[in-house]
Amino acid sequence: MSEITTTRTEAKPKIYIARRIPEEGLTWLGDFESKMWQGDGPVPREVLMREAADCEGLLTMLTDRVDGALLDACPRLRVVSNFAVGYDNIDVAAATERGVLVGNTPGVLTETTADLAFALLLATARRLVEGVEFIQQGQWRTWGPLDLLGGEVHHATLGILGMGRIGREMAKRARGFDMQILYHNRRRDEAAEADLGVRYVEKAELLQQSDFVSVHVPLSAETRHYLKAEDFAHMKPTAILINTSRGPVVDQAALYEAVRSGQIGGAGLDVTDPEPMLVNDPLLSLPQVIIVPHVGSATRTTRGKMAEISARNLAAALKGEPMLSCVNPQAVK
Repeated sequence: MSEITTTRTEAKPKIYIARRIPEEGLTWLGDFESKMWQGDGPVPREVLMREAADCEGLLTMLTDRVDGALLDACPRLRVVSNFAVGYDNIDVAAATERGVLVGNTPGVLTETTADLAFALLLATARRLVEGVEFIQQGQWRTWGPLDLLGGEVHHATLGILGMGRIGREMAKRARGFDMQILYHNRRRDEAAEADLGVRYVEKAELLQQSDFVSVHVPLSAETRHYLKAEDFAHMKPTAILINTSRGPVVDQAALYEAVRSGQIGGAGLDVTDPEPMLVNDPLLSLPQVIIVPHVGSATRTTRGKMAEISARNLAAALKGEPMLSCVNPQAVK
């Protein structure tokens, strides 16, 4: 059986959908001749270039690299709609140069991702995965006053790196635990300070004072390895790092060494470098580290909304209408 399904109607603009998406998105794409990758993993690049070659619209995942070579292989392309908030997988400058609009799905996964970030914080602090494994391995023979001692979350200090939408939602959750909240951002956010009671500090001070450090910065050339060995050296030996942004924001080798040596207390990661994570990655050998497979937005409701927004972005651009979210409106003169 072919890995690709095709729906053909001659007069309609052609689109390619790089992964199976929830029905909430497909209902918006009935006006187009669509092809969709049906494989279990990301569409192979050579397949994407071949199948999208005559398409005017492309609905991509963050696993799909959209660069000048792909854009040149698809000369009719008018819009790339990313099924994600981030778009570091897309060369936006190359798309703009070729008059191709780029869409994304901001806002829709903010609270869901903050939920997961705080879940990782709680699970890592209270050693929940270790507790599950403790039982599964038959080690729970009695109650012990020194068994699986974790760290307090309530009244602890949370440092937030990046006070954007998700950072703000993380602060809201921390307030419910009466945490002291520090933040560092490219620009001071006085509105967040007034609304959420957070305090602006420099990055080094945040790392020194925080019991938990949660990362919410976008991936760019400037933020690649935003946290590295010298940053971990500033942190408390009991501190826990939470990362739900992008894997390359953290120097993963340096993180391993910092946790292994006891320089910091542990980490909770939803994102890794690379993705998927290699099964022999040394971080997986550390019981103080919890890693989940990039599921920050993985609820039925949120993924349905992401599908709808990405589909509506694609449809609007092809109909000459305003997109719900366009990264580069200047692409159309």
